[in-house]
Parts: sequence; C-alpha cells; structure tokens
Amino acid sequence: MKTNPNDQLDVGVIGVGSMGQHHVRVYNELRDVHLVGVADADRERAAEIADEYGTTALSQTDLLERVDAVSIVVPTQYHFDLVEEALAAEVAPFVEKPVLGTLERAEDLTRLVDRTDLPVQVGHIERFNPAVMALSKLIDDFDVHSIQAQRLGPAPERTIDDSAVMDLMIHDIDIVCSLLGQSPRDAYGTGVDGNRHASAVLSFDDETMATLIASRKTQRKVRSLEITAEDCFIELDYLDQSIEIYRNSAPEYVKDNGGVRFTHESIVERPSVNTSEPLREELASFCQVVRDGGVPEVTVQDGIEALAVAQSIEESARGADKEPSRPGQEVFVSND
Repeated sequence: MKTNPNDQLDVGVIGVGSMGQHHVRVYNELRDVHLVGVADADRERAAEIADEYGTTALSQTDLLERVDAVSIVVPTQYHFDLVEEALAAEVAPFVEKPVLGTLERAEDLTRLVDRTDLPVQVGHIERFNPAVMALSKLIDDFDVHSIQAQRLGPAPERTIDDSAVMDLMIHDIDIVCSLLGQSPRDAYGTGVDGNRHASAVLSFDDETMATLIASRKTQRKVRSLEITAEDCFIELDYLDQSIEIYRNSAPEYVKDNGGVRFTHESIVERPSVNTSEPLREELASFCQVVRDGGVPEVTVQDGIEALAVAQSIEESARGADKEPSRPGQEVFVSND
C-alpha cells in the first residue's frame, strides 16, 4: 500500500462524468483521505474537475502508481479491464454498478478477485441509504411474505444506454436479495419501449415473492419499498430516508350522520433514521475496509448475483427466444 506520510489514504477517481464528479467531491470532503488526482478519457473534463476540487489531472497509469484505492466510474464495458489494471498495480478498486455488462466475464472477474488480498467493492449505493441500513437491522424480526419496490421517474437529460432494468431496477434487486439473504429461484419480467418501463416478479425458495417496477417514463420521481409481513406492513421511502411500520390494523364500518362509512386505523411506528448522503456513507465504508482489511459491504459476488437476476429479467422482458436464465445456477462462484 502506498501509504501517505500523514497516514491519509491516497485515493483517485477514474471517470469524472455525471456520477464520477460526485466521487471526487465526496473524497475531497472525507477525513483521513487524500484525493491524489483524477483521470478521464476527456482530458479537458479531467482538468476542469481537478481544478474545481484542488487536485491533479493525471493519466490513468500515473494515477494508479500514486494511490491506495480508486473509484472506477466509467462505462460498464470498461469495468473488467480497469479492475484488472488496478489490482495489478496493487490498488483497491471501487467499481460502479452494474459490475459488468453481461455475465460472460463473471467467472474471470471472480477468479481475478480471488487471487488478491485487496478489497473490491461494487457500487450498489442503496445499501448505504440510511433507511435501508436501519431496516436491515430490523428485518429478522419480521416474517416476510412479499416485497414491492418502485423506482420511477422521467428520462434524465443525459443519454443512458442501459435499460431501466439494468440502470434502475438492479438497485432494488440487490436490496431485496440482501434483505432476504438469498437469491431468487426464478425471475421473470415484462417491459415496453425497449424496457424503459419494466416490471418483474421474483420468487424465492421460502415462498417469499417480490414485485419490482422501474421506469424512465413516469412524470414523478418515486423510490419506494414496501414489505408485507405476517403481522405488519412496512413502507420505506428512499428519498425521504424514512420508515413507517403499520401494525394492529382495525377496519370497521361505523355510523355517521345516519349513514355508514368505512374506517381503517393502525398503529404506526416510525423507527429513528439518521439521515445522511448515501454516497458519502458508501465511500467512507470502502475507505475503512481498505485501511483496516475485511470484506466490503457489497462484494463482487453480490454485484454478479444482482447482474444475473437483472439479465434474467431483461431477457424475459425483451421476449428472448430462449428460456430466461435462472439466477443462481453455475454463475455464483463463492468468494470465500
């Protein structure tokens, strides 16, 4: 490890586009972290971001020679090669989701990671949403029957090549699998307009189910997760970073001014959530793992599992001729 004389962790960012620039901003704000520099195929963009945050625009090779850890925030097709290059330079990489474009190189990536002692973290940022972190501590108390997730909004101004499944729904796939501690037995989907609006149903071995909707066609931004459990109903809002738990529902008909109306009352619990920026929590966690060792919160194997489910949904939603692949078969090689 290329230790800074001040015991700061030396970090850099490769790819400083719309998302990468926020990695630069957060690293620049974190304590005990030294932002060494940035690299980008667009040298003018790299120089602009470097100037804004008081760091240096470097070539990719020079950056990797000077840092302990690096964020890889580039188009997905370049993820494998950059992770390989970082590990060869003995640099711990953080790679944005999806971890790969397809499953074709999943086993190659797993073997690559298994040969190193360096942590490799995948950027499934919603794991670090404070509401999700709070829910993950409570989930074992519930007998979960089903999960419903919606990730909706209008199309962004920038061009995104990935479908709503690969760009948006993959977040909820990862969260559902993480909360339930298992991958689905089956995953099927349907979609319209090139899967810019898509829905999916996941079924699990314990008979739990999940329904997911992702869209870039909806004129309202929604980021929600709902859980139906044996004795309660849970609503999580990613945007507000809030959780509400409904218990002891008591529906009844009551007389009102000579007529009859229906009422429905519940006890609502609101667990405390310490709100914060998920990206800051995510990168702080990565830096801590690089310093102290251990296993990242989101491993390469987690990223591959989410990709496998998303690919199954994508194939099904696009009406592929072959039967959709079933996540969990031969794809998931242990990282242990």
